[in-house]
Amino acid sequence: MYFDVIVAGGSVSGLLCAREIAKNNNSVLVIEEDYEIGTPEHCGGLVSIHGLERLGIIPFQKTLNHQIESAKIYAPNGNSFSINSKKQKVVEISRRELDKQIAFQAQKNGAIIKVKTSFQEYSNEEVRTNNEKIKCKIFVDGRGISSLAKKDPTGIISSAQYEIYANWIKKGIVEIFFDQKKYPGFFAWIIPIDEGRGKVGVAGKGINVSISIDEFLKSKGDYSTIRKIFAPIWIKGPIKKFVNDKTVIIGDAAGQTKPTTSGGIYTSGMGGILAGRAISKFLKSNNQDDLEEYQKKWSLQFGKEFEKQSMVRKLLERVDNETINKLVFSITPELEKEISEKEDFDFHSGSIIKLLGLKNSAKTAQIIIEGELKKLLK
Repeated sequence: MYFDVIVAGGSVSGLLCAREIAKNNNSVLVIEEDYEIGTPEHCGGLVSIHGLERLGIIPFQKTLNHQIESAKIYAPNGNSFSINSKKQKVVEISRRELDKQIAFQAQKNGAIIKVKTSFQEYSNEEVRTNNEKIKCKIFVDGRGISSLAKKDPTGIISSAQYEIYANWIKKGIVEIFFDQKKYPGFFAWIIPIDEGRGKVGVAGKGINVSISIDEFLKSKGDYSTIRKIFAPIWIKGPIKKFVNDKTVIIGDAAGQTKPTTSGGIYTSGMGGILAGRAISKFLKSNNQDDLEEYQKKWSLQFGKEFEKQSMVRKLLERVDNETINKLVFSITPELEKEISEKEDFDFHSGSIIKLLGLKNSAKTAQIIIEGELKKLLK
């Protein structure tokens, strides 16, 4: 058996890559190790309508759960501020249904998809799976964070996300909780699916996420759990090389998830699209430079944004709870309104820089510096 391209991983990036390759009349096989496309659902499911449109997706009714109206961000002491997200058109989607919708697009263009088929090895233009050996010209690695675990464990932190029923979950309102003692280097979150139903998660460096999420849920009130997911997340930005000879790396496996939130539907999805187009061009020309265009184009679109997000992450990892409390207290209604009306959900480093006061005000920068000095003096 022979395919021009074999894609390992049937998630957003892998399926969009396959869609683009098949669209250009090339043969492509997607292999997915799980028993169902879209399962297990690790993702928080937040994306903008603009992002989906750029990916060539008009979500089906069963894919789109509802629009997010606002995000409420809490300091460790309980103080908070809110960002209105209506103008940014942020929606909560069903990742299971989104992946299936993209799989349908890929299949309609000519891609073949096989589930319960795990990748074992690629060598000499041959992919070995748990079932067979298949010849191909290009291998695409879209297997997710598992590909990064051995390469650089320092970029991975643990996370847990439960889907629950609880009357304290409000439709349309995302909640983020910062606490450097409980969730060092990250945060806890509540993402509504509907009124009284949502996804609650925690992540942090060096914590037992099972204990942390149970403690968080107990602090919120009564709830019923209907699904539990434990999965690592990647926060270190893109890897150095997306293309190694005839192996092309995309999505989570390429580190194309946001360093600030580890979200990646749009950024990883564009990685799949750009890779698919570059591969299609290479299959016609057999020119390696055409394959290398993929990383250049992705970096041109997201490189500076990811650099800024990485810098913000390093800064936030260093501040303590007292500093976070002061930062949240210093945010004005005028700043909340400015971010709500002007910022882009898919390129949000500008929002964070404004919230930190690093662009137009010395006040918040002074708060951060004071927090750093206190650490040095201890």
